[in-house]
Amino acid sequence: MLTINEKYTAEIVDMGHAGEGIAKVDGMAVFVNGTIIGDTAEIVIDQVKKSFALGSLVKIIVPSKNRIEPPCSYASKCGGCALQPMAYDQQLKLKKKMVTDSLERIGHLKDPKVRTTMGMKDPLGYRNKAQYPVTATGIGFYKVKSHEVVDCHQCIIQTASADLAADVLRSYIKSDNLTCYDEKTGEGLLRHLVVKTAFNTGQVMVILVINGRKIPNRDKFIDMMIKGVPGLKSIVINVNTRQTPVVMGSECITIHGSDKIVDTLEGLKFEISPLSFYQVNPVQMKRLYNMVVEYAGLRGEEIIFDLFSGVGTIGLYCAGRSKMVYGIESEKAAVLDAVRNAIINNIVNVDFIHGKAEIELPKLIEKGIKPDVVILDPPRNGCDPRLLATVADIGPQRIVYISCNPATLARDVKILGELGYEFLEAQPVDMFPHTMHVETCVLLSHKKSQASSPSL
Repeated sequence: MLTINEKYTAEIVDMGHAGEGIAKVDGMAVFVNGTIIGDTAEIVIDQVKKSFALGSLVKIIVPSKNRIEPPCSYASKCGGCALQPMAYDQQLKLKKKMVTDSLERIGHLKDPKVRTTMGMKDPLGYRNKAQYPVTATGIGFYKVKSHEVVDCHQCIIQTASADLAADVLRSYIKSDNLTCYDEKTGEGLLRHLVVKTAFNTGQVMVILVINGRKIPNRDKFIDMMIKGVPGLKSIVINVNTRQTPVVMGSECITIHGSDKIVDTLEGLKFEISPLSFYQVNPVQMKRLYNMVVEYAGLRGEEIIFDLFSGVGTIGLYCAGRSKMVYGIESEKAAVLDAVRNAIINNIVNVDFIHGKAEIELPKLIEKGIKPDVVILDPPRNGCDPRLLATVADIGPQRIVYISCNPATLARDVKILGELGYEFLEAQPVDMFPHTMHVETCVLLSHKKSQASSPSL
């Protein structure tokens, strides 16, 4: 039995989903932040649970051969990039292992075909959306497993625009003696700073989330942002007066410039609004969508159902390579954005529908519309089993499933397998370098129509 506050020497043999190293001490798994696979470390036990323990790093005794000096000066404090101490090629191998392990352990697949993780040539400055908590201790990111914010003046995975906007806000807070939100009391004005940067057009949107509807000296704030952030096209106040950890409220008030900014992808234009979802890594987004096209086996005659279609990026990307795309999305604002994006790109072979997929799918079938391909791109918690059953009842030849959570992906792959769809292949894509997150694109084929599946 492990003893709390006792020190042990242990080798790190695996990684947890939050980026902690995992050691085995006296047969028990011990999770230790700040370590990576291959480290031999001195650790101290903090908590002992029934089947695992939590420990803290005292010192690295023998570093892993894959350990490097983190490129970010905040790496030891900020909880955002747990994999920075690991060489990038090893990060990619780890993410392939994460996907494979989930498919085997949760999906009950034997030796699933998982491609090498698709990495980036330059895995820095890749995020087009920065989301900073604004607190009395600073503007930045949370420490590991805490709500204490590290005041971060330069984040290596964000854009220069985001760093500049944060610096302007620091100056504005200091000059006007503004209060920051306290999540315990529900008091204070400033809650979050969100910065969206369109990589291919250079347009920038600054969103200030506040516990109210107005900010003092508004014109001064606008002038400071215009002078401090090149490419600024939009400043928005987002109203969030609820005592909740949810970052943004539903009401947005544009106080400068446009309500939206525009980015491009393969000749397509996409309008990005304050509340709309847009993949945070535009370089890898293009590669991910090319995988969707490959797995879908598009030859120009297919009918596609794009579920969880969001603002229509995937559906519109596939429209030029297919006969017709039907996108279904439960968020009305996203549907309106998708329709607008179709109009500005003069794409007519798309139909975006507002509603829940399990309700709207049968309506399309009743009209005699049957898909050749169904694209699933759900949130982290995956798909409702009822939706998967509805998709299987429709019987498309191929299902292309995009996931940011290997565990729920594997669970849904298992369910689809029981409903008549065979897992063929997975392609992990490193959308979030230096973090434990991985995006995965999976191809499943109807067992009765595998002869028509694309060759892999």
